[in-house]
Amino acid sequence: MEPRTVKLQGAGLELAADLYGDETDPPVLMLHGGGQTRHAWGGAAATFAASGRFAISIDLRGHGHSDWSPDGVYTMDRFAGDVHTIASSLGRPPALVGASLGGLSSLAAVGESPVALATCLVLVDVAPRVETEGRVKIQTFMRGGMRGFDSLDDAADSIAAYLPHRPRPSNLEGLKKNLRQRGDGRWYWHWDPRWLGNNEGVDGQGGLVRHERLCAAARNVTIPTLLVRGRMSDIVSDESVRELQELVPHAEVVDIADAGHMVAGDKNDVFNEAVIDFVNRTS
Repeated sequence: MEPRTVKLQGAGLELAADLYGDETDPPVLMLHGGGQTRHAWGGAAATFAASGRFAISIDLRGHGHSDWSPDGVYTMDRFAGDVHTIASSLGRPPALVGASLGGLSSLAAVGESPVALATCLVLVDVAPRVETEGRVKIQTFMRGGMRGFDSLDDAADSIAAYLPHRPRPSNLEGLKKNLRQRGDGRWYWHWDPRWLGNNEGVDGQGGLVRHERLCAAARNVTIPTLLVRGRMSDIVSDESVRELQELVPHAEVVDIADAGHMVAGDKNDVFNEAVIDFVNRTS
């Protein structure tokens, strides 16, 4: 299914979005992880549309074809503000599906909103407690590519070293969705490098994740909630899961075997089945 690409109004800037399915169907807003783009959800978004949902996959600010923050500031307030603005503009509350940075932004937006913002919340391999080892690994990988790559093959080698459990793709055309070639002929990640330098650590950013803020937001979540964890994840630990279940007692948890932090990419079919079943049951 080929999406329709549009620009949506975020909190003070425009965000690129792919739309899948019939706009009169119940909406699902999908938010990718840091350093990714809206294309991370292609297979899941199309499957949602086939199941009778209107799927909206956006590029987070500073990522893909969305606007960059003019002042170079990328904080939780900014990302959560975008989620709140778009969710509020749809005319009816969407289901929120967020991976990593997109999940934390959705959690903050839902838990800090004075009004009902969404019908349900799906957190993809992220919780208020983010393990340091995994966060540092993400940072190291992302910083390692900031000077660009001579070729798509070099970029593919870097990804293969970061995700050794995932087969290296033989067709590299898909990488062009996450990389852009500049005038010097080198390939660069499709995100604003300034977002790695912020002092409020989220996903691959520097600094510390604002654990207390995220816990406070989680305590306010009353809508159906699902945590989808990659069983091989180094971001979400057993302790992370237990804490989330204490903060959100009604939260469901699904472990995806043989998947790491990039759950949807590692086990797309299993991920789609678990998430679509939950959304259809609860929203």
